[in-house]
Amino acid sequence: MAEFTEWDSFYVIIASAAGALIGLQFVVMTLIAEKPPKDAERAGAAFATPTIVHFSASLLVSALMRAPWPAIVFPAVLFGLIGGVGLVYCAIVTRRMKKQVAYQPGFEDWLFHVVLPLVSYAMLASAAFAAPAHTQGALFVIAAGTLLLLFIGIHNAWDAVAYHVFVNIHGSHAEARHRKRKEKETS
Repeated sequence: MAEFTEWDSFYVIIASAAGALIGLQFVVMTLIAEKPPKDAERAGAAFATPTIVHFSASLLVSALMRAPWPAIVFPAVLFGLIGGVGLVYCAIVTRRMKKQVAYQPGFEDWLFHVVLPLVSYAMLASAAFAAPAHTQGALFVIAAGTLLLLFIGIHNAWDAVAYHVFVNIHGSHAEARHRKRKEKETS
């Protein structure tokens, strides 16, 4: 489809960024595994896994946009499915965030882990319905939703690293210093 070729560079950039950031998340998770916080499994399902899912959704949409579709209806159905599954996944993430006890989510956490992903996936789903009648507009909505998922993933990945560095690692170093000070006082 001619409409898709105009978006080639955009989706190559999005796919490259999403793929690279997925790899980087694996490195971060390896580093965090050295000192996992309490209830790490539930916290990971609530905060880390959605980041990979959003990066993967960006990568998937980008790959689908590069395929040589004969008509808009085929990718529209797939974008609708991605959007619908993403909306269901947001409900699952909401439940996981409420159940985990390792971290008390604040406003920014709810915004970037629930609200903005809901908006992104709703954009993909709604663009799928609009695509047959308003192809050009739908392509912009799909691009905006995909880019938003990428930015959400970047924010959430940074948040996870910052939390680990400044809370987990710094907290364990502070505990070690406190323990050494106590040992010196008692000896």
